[in-house]
Amino acid sequence: MKRRAGVGIDISNIRPKGAGTQNAAKTTDGIGVFMERFSNSCREVAQSGRRGALMESISINHPDIETFINIKKDKTKVTGANISIRISDEFMTAVKDDKPFTLKWPVDSSAPTITKTIKAKDLWNQIINSAWTCAEPGILYWDKIISGSPADIYAEKYPNFKTQSTNPCGELPLGLDSCRLLVLNLLSFIKDPFTNKAIFDYNLFSIIAQKAQRLMDDLIDLEIEKITKIIEKIKNDPEPEEVKNIELKLWEQFLESCSSGRRTGTGITALGDTLAALNIKYGSKESIKISEEIYKQLMINCYKSSSIMASERGAFAIYDPFLEKSHKFLTFCLSQDKELEFLHKKHGRRNIALLTTAPTGSVSTLTQTSSGIEPVFMLSYTRRKKINPSDKNAKVDFVDAMGDSWQEFTVYHHGVKHWMEATGETDITKSPYWRATANEIDWVASVDLQAAAQKYIDHSISKTCNLPEDVSKELVSEIYMKAWESGCKGFTIYRDKCRDGVLINKNEITNKIISDRPTNIEAVMAPKRPGELDCEIKKVKISGATWTIFVGMLKGKPYEIFGGLSKYVDIPNKYKLGKIVKNGKNNGVTTYNLIVGEGDDQMIIKDIANVFENANFGALTRTISLALRHGIAAQFIAEQLLKDKDSEITSFSKVIARVLKSYITDGTKSSLERKCPGCGKENSFIYQENCLKCTNCTYTKC
Repeated sequence: MKRRAGVGIDISNIRPKGAGTQNAAKTTDGIGVFMERFSNSCREVAQSGRRGALMESISINHPDIETFINIKKDKTKVTGANISIRISDEFMTAVKDDKPFTLKWPVDSSAPTITKTIKAKDLWNQIINSAWTCAEPGILYWDKIISGSPADIYAEKYPNFKTQSTNPCGELPLGLDSCRLLVLNLLSFIKDPFTNKAIFDYNLFSIIAQKAQRLMDDLIDLEIEKITKIIEKIKNDPEPEEVKNIELKLWEQFLESCSSGRRTGTGITALGDTLAALNIKYGSKESIKISEEIYKQLMINCYKSSSIMASERGAFAIYDPFLEKSHKFLTFCLSQDKELEFLHKKHGRRNIALLTTAPTGSVSTLTQTSSGIEPVFMLSYTRRKKINPSDKNAKVDFVDAMGDSWQEFTVYHHGVKHWMEATGETDITKSPYWRATANEIDWVASVDLQAAAQKYIDHSISKTCNLPEDVSKELVSEIYMKAWESGCKGFTIYRDKCRDGVLINKNEITNKIISDRPTNIEAVMAPKRPGELDCEIKKVKISGATWTIFVGMLKGKPYEIFGGLSKYVDIPNKYKLGKIVKNGKNNGVTTYNLIVGEGDDQMIIKDIANVFENANFGALTRTISLALRHGIAAQFIAEQLLKDKDSEITSFSKVIARVLKSYITDGTKSSLERKCPGCGKENSFIYQENCLKCTNCTYTKC
């Protein structure tokens, strides 16, 4: 870190808590204290005032895996590192089949000294819960990483190339080696962008991809030069030899890997803008097809360039065609192009492994494009930039939980401006960006697109599946399982508002109680209802009765509610989402239809406001809908409904309250004035997973 490097470290070899040691402590404290120590070191070692970057990974086999999974739920812990779990196919299969799974240490031992059998699905649910709560840990599908890695072919003979962890963002699984990145701006290969003549210039892309790979190889020589200077500096430092030897040996190992493997990380950025410039909506079937072709051409031409360089400069030092003979990825790669197959057979290649896709956050800000493989995050947003502690004159707009200062500035996505200039249109709903931002695209499409690209990448891909705030944990579980089944090497989700972000939407209304309340009652105009609203379908059981509630959603927030006893509507449980369509007035009364499913499975329920045959229920839902669309937080409505005494609609009030509580952000303070039965403290309740939890003791009420 003091040499301005990011670090990836695997902690699977640390003994689990309670294991015996041959020192005064007698037993070890386990991985938690080490996670904190490594994280704090990353925060403490400044690189010209700039903090480091760190990835901590661990095997799913480790007996302390639950500590690793849950540690970042406390937002003050491990704040200087990303964390990811190395998950095996064996574990994923056990989860899928609901089978037991054995934790062990050492994690790769056939005769471990410590074992513990657990239910795989219980551990999986902890992973999902933590990812939903705080967007970590990420998942590394380790068997797919190792089997797809050309460098790991050489691991037995050359241990430096055995993949141990990843770089801090997860796109380069590495042993003792360096993360070298270069990206091609895909948007620059579009001719006539945003017009009906727009095309991607594959010929130009092929030429530049080959040049980019050549430039990457040149950069390796510059790195060798820099590492050599670092080694010379360490040798000349005044510290005793025994102090210098550890760092010296480390850099000598990096130099050996760099020289003998010549690994590169050539990739792309601006895929989201590129698809829009081709008038293709990100996440559509066509977008996946085009993305796959771009990645295919990237792979063919970078590998072709590496083989041409091998004929001119020589193959990487440890190249062995016999070891590579049946490697799955290399066999697939070479089969995609006859010329490449011929060149590689004759000359080998210059670089042991070549390709990746990095997040390119700062780079995309400079290029004014979408980042990496991602869709556009938002069409406009506030971006936070961490303030260097040495910059004493910087304006501080935000201070996070750890005391780090940030500056905020508004960013408007440039691609939208270019679309307006090219088309003369000003209605954003007509643009290819509409309904195709990070929080809006279908999660299945997000997984499918990453999986399609991964087929052509020998390292990995850094991509985040962005999800709305109210997404269920069950859906997060489906997403991670789908990513594994689709062939992704790693996957990360981010649920809106689950932690302080770098990119934020200033216009969103939160459910937090605001201490500075207005002194006067002020009228608030409701946003106009669109003709069609996305709808979430909730089923609730109370006192033996089943109720069905339809929640119309506007920009991720509850806007309107319909509902009643389920016996009046037959909605199969598989339908969780639908659409509420507003019809024209009939005899002065507006009606609404519910549409669920697609194609042959589509169902239409007409006039859902009146199918439940209870006028009192309709009056209540209309009143609640009025409050929601005029900005009353779901929390306050739910709390008022819970005060309802015995009446004809008591059960229905409780049903609606339970549904609305699912839209209250975890950590929101309750406005109900009550004393905790557990500890007696006044007004100490917050909402946690739809329940009230005392912040002063363990008491919980659901």
